[in-house]
Amino acid sequence: MITSASPTLVHALHSDGPAPDRADKMSLYGWLIGRWDMDAVIHMDDGAKHNGRGEIHFGWVLEGRAIQDVWSLPGIFYGTTLRIYDPQIDAWHILWIDPLRQFYTRQIGRARGRDIVQDGKDDTGADIRWSFTAITPDSFRWLGERSRDGGSSWELQAEFSARRVSA
Repeated sequence: MITSASPTLVHALHSDGPAPDRADKMSLYGWLIGRWDMDAVIHMDDGAKHNGRGEIHFGWVLEGRAIQDVWSLPGIFYGTTLRIYDPQIDAWHILWIDPLRQFYTRQIGRARGRDIVQDGKDDTGADIRWSFTAITPDSFRWLGERSRDGGSSWELQAEFSARRVSA
């Protein structure tokens, strides 16, 4: 429902582009701005796989000092990420919120070769690694992995193949 306060919130949250004082660093994730369709495979702990189709929306927020995205995979998850560049560590703070599954995580994101890799821990303390790979201007592959042995081995939890939707 849209209320009289909603347009003010939208105006205060959204930005037309990156903040000028960090525009060069914002390009790590800035190329994602726009709408994407995705095909998903979710790998369950019991070995089962769930396939689905969803969408992702990326936009500039907070005076262009952050990027926010919304990921929707009907029946599986519906969440948002806030990606904030931190000049002190020359990396990104990644905050994922999924109120549907009540899953929240924090990661640090950096370029690693041609990929973008986000490292963190899940609520059990296991290492998690979320990566953007096979990046082109109009597509990417996203992998969600978990390690229960301190990074010696990784298990694939989710993989998404995303395609940009033309404006």
